Amino acid sequence: MLRRAMPLPPLPRLELVELEDLSPRADAGFLCLERRRLKVRYAEGDESAAFLYDSVHRRALDAVVVAAHFRDASGCTMVYLRSTLRPPARLRPEACRPLPERETLGVLWELPAGLVEAEECQLGERGLRSAAARELAEELGGFVSDDALVPLGPPTFPSAGVIGERHHFFRVELLPEALGEPSLDGSVLEERAVIGVVSLDEALDHVRRGDIEDGKTEIALRRLREALALGHAG
Repeated sequence: MLRRAMPLPPLPRLELVELEDLSPRADAGFLCLERRRLKVRYAEGDESAAFLYDSVHRRALDAVVVAAHFRDASGCTMVYLRSTLRPPARLRPEACRPLPERETLGVLWELPAGLVEAEECQLGERGLRSAAARELAEELGGFVSDDALVPLGPPTFPSAGVIGERHHFFRVELLPEALGEPSLDGSVLEERAVIGVVSLDEALDHVRRGDIEDGKTEIALRRLREALALGHAG
C-alpha cells in the first residue's frame, strides 16, 4: 500500500530574462553550444545581477526510453538490455575521476532508447509512442504497434543544468519469438552491440552493484517494478 506523500512547498515563481545571445555562430555539429547573458526576475519584482550561462542544444532534443519485458515459463518477469558505447563516459579525464574506473568504462548496459524526431514531436504522445516503437525495431528487432506502448510515469530532466532534454518512459510486453534482426540506425555506436535478457530482479541487483550505471535505465527499471506490483495488487 502506497503512503500518501507529504505536500511540497510551492516552487518559487522565477522569470528568466535573456539579455544577450552570445552563442558561437560557427557551423554546428550534433551538439550546439549556447551562451547567453541572463538575469532572474523574482516574484517581488526585483532582479538578480546579470550572469553568463552556457548550455547545449541539438536538433532532436527529447528522448524515449523503453522497458520491454515478458514473462518466462515460470512466471518471472524478464527484461531486455543492450550494450552501448558512450564516448563522453569513456573519455572522462583521469584528473576528474575521484574513484577508480572499470576497464569497460563507457560501455554501458541500457534499455532501448533514442531521440524523438522533429515530425514526431508535432504529434504529442502519439509521436512519442511512434518514436518508442521505432527504437525497439532499431535496437532489439522488436516490432510492436504504437498502441502497445504504455507510458511509464512522467518525463524527467536527466541533466537540466546542461541541456533541456526530457526523457519519456514507456513499457511494452515483447515476447522473444517476436524478435527479428535489429534494423539499427546506421551509427557506428550501435554496431556489434550485445543484447542481454535478465530477470527484472536480477537487473535491479545489477543496478545496486553498479553493473548497470545508466541513470535512465535505473529509473525505468524501478518504475516497471512499481507498475507491475500495482497491477498485481489490482
